[in-house]
Amino acid sequence: MSFQAYLDNIEDKTGLTPREFIALAKGRGFGDPSTKAGVIIEWLKQDYDLGRGHAMALVHVIKKGAKIDAKHVGSAGSHRDESDTLWLDGKKNRP
Repeated sequence: MSFQAYLDNIEDKTGLTPREFIALAKGRGFGDPSTKAGVIIEWLKQDYDLGRGHAMALVHVIKKGAKIDAKHVGSAGSHRDESDTLWLDGKKNRP
């Protein structure tokens, strides 16, 4: 599953876009890059019933933003993404 597909699946499950999760995380004090992933994962599990893989996708965008490593862009693997920049504003708003 691509990184973007993880984010899209989270939106399907929760009704929230990645950008909305970033805002919620910042409101809880989790927006700082030094915040431990485990704290964010536990919050996402408790409040949104997200599993570790999906939660880790959100941890990345919460802590590091929309850019991902280009090594998966255009690759042939199952984790292939079309771009090194993730779309955070919701599936319906994607250009």
